[in-house]
Amino acid sequence: MTDHLIAPHGGSLVDLLVDEDRAAELKAHSRDWPSWDLTARQLCDLELLANGGFSPLTGFLGEADYQSVCSSMRLADGTLWPIPIVLDVPDEVARQLAAGDSTLALRDPEGVMLAALHVEELYQPDREAEAKSVFGTTDRSHPGVAHLLDGTNPWYVGGRVEGLHPPGHYDYRALRLGPAELRSEFVQRGWRKIVAFQTRNPMHRAHVELTLRAVKQLEANLLIHPVVGMTKPGDVDHHTRVRCYQAVVAGYPRFTAMLSLLPLAMRMGGPREALWHAIIRKNFGATHLVIGRDHAGPGSDPTGRPYYGPYEAQQLVQSLEAELGVGVVPFQQMVYVEDRDEYMPVDEVPDGARVLDISGTELRRRLTEGREIPPWFTYPEVAAELRRSYPPRSHQGFTVFFTGLSGSGKSTIANVLLTKFLEMGGRPVTLLDGDLVRKRLSSELGFSKEHRDLNIRRIGFVASEIVKNGGIAICAPIAPYESVRQEVRAEIEPHGGFILVHLDTPLEVCEQRDRKGLYAKARAGIVKEFTGISDPYEAPGDAEVTIDTGELSAEEAAQQILLHLEHEGYIGAAE
Repeated sequence: MTDHLIAPHGGSLVDLLVDEDRAAELKAHSRDWPSWDLTARQLCDLELLANGGFSPLTGFLGEADYQSVCSSMRLADGTLWPIPIVLDVPDEVARQLAAGDSTLALRDPEGVMLAALHVEELYQPDREAEAKSVFGTTDRSHPGVAHLLDGTNPWYVGGRVEGLHPPGHYDYRALRLGPAELRSEFVQRGWRKIVAFQTRNPMHRAHVELTLRAVKQLEANLLIHPVVGMTKPGDVDHHTRVRCYQAVVAGYPRFTAMLSLLPLAMRMGGPREALWHAIIRKNFGATHLVIGRDHAGPGSDPTGRPYYGPYEAQQLVQSLEAELGVGVVPFQQMVYVEDRDEYMPVDEVPDGARVLDISGTELRRRLTEGREIPPWFTYPEVAAELRRSYPPRSHQGFTVFFTGLSGSGKSTIANVLLTKFLEMGGRPVTLLDGDLVRKRLSSELGFSKEHRDLNIRRIGFVASEIVKNGGIAICAPIAPYESVRQEVRAEIEPHGGFILVHLDTPLEVCEQRDRKGLYAKARAGIVKEFTGISDPYEAPGDAEVTIDTGELSAEEAAQQILLHLEHEGYIGAAE
């Protein structure tokens, strides 16, 4: 069943959630249907499809709508829609589907059926062309492009969705209002003019000053509507951000502001994404949207050139205001003017005035080093929440990850390092030695590339859990392949330190140390797939520490690693 809910501020919401009888009927039929476990991004998209946040869409885009959105930011019928909402699946799922004659059960990672997708089309997109159209680039340094080109499956499935129930959330339930619920809340509060503020970062004094100016200018109420689905890799986690928002919203004048959460998977698409945000916020009942500098942009490319112009998003959405039915509240960057002890838009700053600002990079540095965060920049409550989630490096967990040929000295140095950390105390320490992991964690694995990668992923997962909880993980596998080492780094770095130690010991030295005779057996063909002889070793180009143990003793090598850790702030006098 599809209901159209009349919206308090014009337009309609397409509710794709069915009643209990229809849900039971779909579940009964689903035993005979192929299934797909949705990715994190797809779960976000499904939730906003089902609850009307993506109105007027009634499902995932078919090919005609997809092509039209990519080329003209409109559906095939001419309706504004700038971002492709598509369901990508792998070959093995696509082979089970037939357009017009299949239904796909969409499930969460635990296997719970959330929706039925009535398959109308199955097509293979040109993802390079999609990247160029939607993001304006095929540069994989752009996070949206990287996901599209390297993180999606080759087939798109288009069709109508019937939702059984939305994805489950256990956090901040009272703040997770869908479009119909939020519109109803506005009616109960008597709010008619609502300015939405989009954010994926903690709110500091500049953001509060900006939003206060916006609502005073329009004599409107404020909806703080942060994204808590998927944002840019490396952003502050949403649990920390929500605690910061809760602290900030309490400081607005009474009855003028409220906080609600948006389970959106951002694409970091700049101007197109700003237009998308405006449509989504209209569905949630907002009448205006604040669009600031480089709205939803990913920053700059590797050469330092911004992917989008600073006010390109404002210009695009303003040009479509009448058709959208959503007003744009444009703002330039807000900066602190020390002489006047106030925040001002950068274009209003008097000549010669001293301007202060702290970039995101500088804020992270101050948190990492335990330095002061000045009160003119943020509120004490926000600073306290950030420090709780992002303590200085001397209180963070970290991983020392060795890589090198067999016989290069990984296990010996790792054991020396283990002893040093235990002598220091202050953090729990775990050694994940290559041979021990093979016996205890990966005993069923062989030495093919697939199995070697799986073994390293298991080590990386265990290390990430140790780091999350403030411990030290010492990992000492061979880890010969660059791609999986990068995967492990990406898994651990959001939670603490990752120090890659490359033992760049010459092959002949490793062979001379070989007490088990493995190199000789490998050269004789007795031992197969042996790294350095019959299997490649890919030397890292991003190691924090490189050591030739042919020239240093184990104690000297361990000391070199400790000195690097001290230099980076992970250990020190307080340890």
